[in-house]
Amino acid sequence: MPVEVLGVDHVFMTVRDLAVSEEYYDKVMKILGFRKHRTAIADEAHVHYYNRQFAYWLRPARDTAREFSPYAVGFHHFCFRVADRADVDRAVTELEAVGITASVPRLYPEYGKDYYATFFVDPDGLRLEIRNFGEWWRRAVVAWGAEAVV
Repeated sequence: MPVEVLGVDHVFMTVRDLAVSEEYYDKVMKILGFRKHRTAIADEAHVHYYNRQFAYWLRPARDTAREFSPYAVGFHHFCFRVADRADVDRAVTELEAVGITASVPRLYPEYGKDYYATFFVDPDGLRLEIRNFGEWWRRAVVAWGAEAVV
């Protein structure tokens, strides 16, 4: 029997300018209900945002020579899951109210028949996404352990 992963505990994002990213993520994470904590690790300032599900850390980059590219080997994007389409819409309205441009929320049938999302980009070019907890995925989670939901 495999060891069951209960969720993502934390992710670390390495940023070019911690102060610029902190200002940006303060806005985003407040909208998404995260709390904030600042700390030092190995004498370097770090910022982490956390909710009941996981922590999202910012740490200063040591190598700032390369720009972020979602199509290079490594990280592509980060997606925040919210309860439903109304929460995606509300998040976009609140992001735009604090000066963050997000795509118009819409269905993405190529990702799933009820996949509804918006996309936006952080100061380093990291693509962020907010999507609904769609019915197909809800059924798959509830039916876990039974036959696969297709």
